[in-house]
Amino acid sequence: MSAVRFADGLRFRVEIPSVEGPVVLRAVLEEAAARGVEVRRVSQGSGVMMLTDDELDEMAQLGGAHGVEVSLFLGPRGAWDTGGQSQLTAAVGGVARGSAGIEHCLAEVRRGLSHGIRSYLVADVGVLATLGRMRAAGDLPPDLVLKTSVLLACANGETARVLQELGASTINVATDLSVSELGEVREGCTAPLDVYVEAPDDQGGFVRHYEVPEMIRVAAPLYVKVGLRNAPNIYPAGLHLEATAVALGRERVRRTQLVLRLLAERAPELVEGRGDDAPVDLAIPRPT
Repeated sequence: MSAVRFADGLRFRVEIPSVEGPVVLRAVLEEAAARGVEVRRVSQGSGVMMLTDDELDEMAQLGGAHGVEVSLFLGPRGAWDTGGQSQLTAAVGGVARGSAGIEHCLAEVRRGLSHGIRSYLVADVGVLATLGRMRAAGDLPPDLVLKTSVLLACANGETARVLQELGASTINVATDLSVSELGEVREGCTAPLDVYVEAPDDQGGFVRHYEVPEMIRVAAPLYVKVGLRNAPNIYPAGLHLEATAVALGRERVRRTQLVLRLLAERAPELVEGRGDDAPVDLAIPRPT
């Protein structure tokens, strides 16, 4: 049983991934309110570069108004670059190619910060190390959240320890880890873990709803993330995919409602004893 908690005493929080802009975010917030799902974080996969200034402003405003952390992907990325390896293997999908790739990611962070975004998805270990050093040196805000991407999948405690030392505030884990392996990752770090309890098809397509109680017990604090099996990859999103992105966002909230119902049925103590006596912390979690 993990004794680690979020700052407000909670064992788990809900994250809705692939929220690709303010239109999708509004739909997710509306669906969550209708279904009684408390969303504490949304993440976006297309990247800062795929949002206009007005869209960035609106994402920040909506997140602040609803107490929801908004985390945006850093790009460009290897899968979209001119290099040929990304056409053959997904292993380089999130890399920053060369010093120019790192500089582009830094430019994305600076632009996002100017619009009020304080949380970023990082898929390259060099970018993570650079941003971590800059935050420690005071060149970036101390409350900057660096969330490692599932493309930088963590599968053991030693990797988790290193990622946290490099600056990771919260760590995406591999989608196929057993409950005991999740416990081993927890032993390696104190950072919250981001756990897909239903993984997108390109991340394995695993549907693990019944495992959620044990995941929380051994790996808290964690973000419960529901991707969608049998759903299209929409990155990079835009107006041409807006209706699809909205529908997927609403369905992720519905699937999360199913997970929370199952959790309340099979492990009510994890829901009822979540730390509600503690002050509610709606701020972005501070890096440790």
